[in-house]
Amino acid sequence: MTRRGDAVLVEARTTTHRVARTFGLASRLLPGDVRDDVYRLYLAFRCLDDAVDDGEPDAAERIAAVEAWCDGGPATTREARLFADVARRHDLPRRALCDFCAGMRADLTGPSHRTEADLDRYCFQVAGTVGLTMAALLGARGPEAERTAGALGMAMQRTNVLRDLDEDRAAGRIYLASESVERHGGSIAPGRRRALLRDQIARADALYDEGLQGLRLLPRGRTAIAAAASMYREILRQIERDGYGERPGRAVVRPSRKLAVAARHVALAR
Repeated sequence: MTRRGDAVLVEARTTTHRVARTFGLASRLLPGDVRDDVYRLYLAFRCLDDAVDDGEPDAAERIAAVEAWCDGGPATTREARLFADVARRHDLPRRALCDFCAGMRADLTGPSHRTEADLDRYCFQVAGTVGLTMAALLGARGPEAERTAGALGMAMQRTNVLRDLDEDRAAGRIYLASESVERHGGSIAPGRRRALLRDQIARADALYDEGLQGLRLLPRGRTAIAAAASMYREILRQIERDGYGERPGRAVVRPSRKLAVAARHVALAR
């Protein structure tokens, strides 16, 4: 008979490899003694994010439960119990988890970013905090490790925003800073956003450059993080190859190209 904890781990692994294929590939390179806890963390983050995106009626309560646990209260929801379970083995940065919850609360009311600073704040909350949590799990400590881990998470979130631009627009969500949209022509429609995407790709690339400086600070897991970052960054190159949004839809990187890019950067990380 499968223990409940084992069933949760199976779900966490399955969810990671089904929903986050790029991260799932990279996670196979993680040290075995932390890999399962990374899956558990991913499930906790994903469940909260899905609750918000899907408009589940208890989303705000579930966010509040994680915030309460971060402040020293009991773990009363599934996500809080997942975080608490991992925290028994690793020193998780609870301040970062609270900041993640703040990003989820912002999503409850819908994105509204006037300036690039607003967008950066949001990207840090929903993804830079995940970078900080991963860095802590892999043993990186100190201000420089936190800065670079946060930057790498923000780079990946900005990549998500660009990759999902048309999908989000169809759902009535625009994450890009309105001042940047206005400065580059006032439109995010296909065929009318080349200058805007050039600008946004440059901003994401700068964050990748900053974030990758932190690889040397990781006591372990360096190859996995290098693989994840390189495969995610390749989405930006695919947007460029696709003509900076000339046609609607997601930029899709072929699996063979992902693996080739990851292999090259893993070799450099080693």
